[in-house]
Amino acid sequence: MSAPINSAQMLLNLSKPPIAVAFLEKPPVGVAAWQGGEAPAGCFFWKKAQEGHIFYTTPADHYNCAVGAHTHKISLPAERAGELEQTVGFMVQNRYLAMEEVPGIPQLAATPAVIAYGPTHTVPFAPSVVVIAAQAAQAMLLYEACLAAGAGTALLNTLGRPGCAALPLALQNGSAALSLGCKGNRTFTGLPDDEMYLVIPGEKWSAVVEHLVEKAAANQTMGDYYQQRKAQFAAV
Repeated sequence: MSAPINSAQMLLNLSKPPIAVAFLEKPPVGVAAWQGGEAPAGCFFWKKAQEGHIFYTTPADHYNCAVGAHTHKISLPAERAGELEQTVGFMVQNRYLAMEEVPGIPQLAATPAVIAYGPTHTVPFAPSVVVIAAQAAQAMLLYEACLAAGAGTALLNTLGRPGCAALPLALQNGSAALSLGCKGNRTFTGLPDDEMYLVIPGEKWSAVVEHLVEKAAANQTMGDYYQQRKAQFAAV
């Protein structure tokens, strides 16, 4: 029997639930549009989903973050078209980013008509990706489950900035991606210093959750074994 999707938060003792993000051609049935006013960045919507809200956004809801709009292949309106160049220029000027890094920033293959968000275990739509905020030990268990589920490789794709680029990165490769959480993301989401993100292709999420059960048990067994080994050398 498949493990319940919300068992991931319990098994890993996550501070926030894994969230589903779906890039869609039309609003999902039964999901309301974002009504929270202007947002400073697209990753701000991750925070609201982690709080339990289910909603969808349109491209216009993402205009306030030029870099985030770029990673989601959202074109800014003509009167704001220069904001991406201005933002990148500011980052380069302040040595936050090198210009040669820009062409390598992952981007969605196509512009979504809407982007839906919500906790994985309560959303009525299939996720394109699942985003999990995790501490290192929790991420290790997810990594092991991803390997077992065919949702990741031994050397996970990893990036630091921009944090939102981990979503298209996971989709491009069909494999889990690790984001260390950039400064902007941590500011707008409140991500603690001891957490990072693991982004998993949505189609592989259920299999990852199933393997989490066995990996949690295996790690408990290994933990007991290592404690016994540690005790044998306590006097050394």
